[in-house]
Amino acid sequence: MSTIMKGISGNAVESEIEMIRSRMLMMGGTAVEMIKYSLEGLLNGSTESLQKTFELEEKVNDAEVEVDALCNKFIVLRAPAAYDLRFVLCTLRMIRDLERIGDEAEKMARMAKFFHDDVHTITPKPDLSLMVNDVVQMLEKVLNAYARDDDSELRKVINFDQVVDEKFRQTLNDLMSFIISNKESVGCCIDLIFFAKALERIGDHAKNMSESVIFMIKGKDLRHVG
Repeated sequence: MSTIMKGISGNAVESEIEMIRSRMLMMGGTAVEMIKYSLEGLLNGSTESLQKTFELEEKVNDAEVEVDALCNKFIVLRAPAAYDLRFVLCTLRMIRDLERIGDEAEKMARMAKFFHDDVHTITPKPDLSLMVNDVVQMLEKVLNAYARDDDSELRKVINFDQVVDEKFRQTLNDLMSFIISNKESVGCCIDLIFFAKALERIGDHAKNMSESVIFMIKGKDLRHVG
């Protein structure tokens, strides 16, 4: 193959990689929006925010199918190796996690709707906005690392998953204590527990995505490593 043809082929590969990266980042941004809209719906009872979450979940699902197809086409046509192969494998892992994050955010919106549809005289007030802020920051760091090929912040993300887990346990304990004192509040407390549990699961997926990006950049597989 001539030098010119190699150059053209290389440019095409780079262009395809950047298209995949761009679509994946858009999917990630949509998932983050869903989380924020779900919190707005919980805090304000905004049916508009909750409906927006449900609509965005369809976009996340569509994006998963699109990016999956782009990755498979890239593998078939380009037979990638080294970094390019790790990039595609990382992307395929990440879109699975993002699709599940979309499912969890949709669950949060449903729990928020149930919470506001119920009639309660006494309402618990856990500050779930703190957990939302934590998982959003985790996801944004992962997406930035994927965009920039920079894993410098990702071990912090992996470790921070334990902070999110601890906040979930504290929220669970607080709500169970509230139920003991206010038995008529069982329904709304269960809604909040499921909302918080969805956030804890999103933290787990953000951790998984961090491990995938580290694999992409460094070639190190951190899954199931203590």
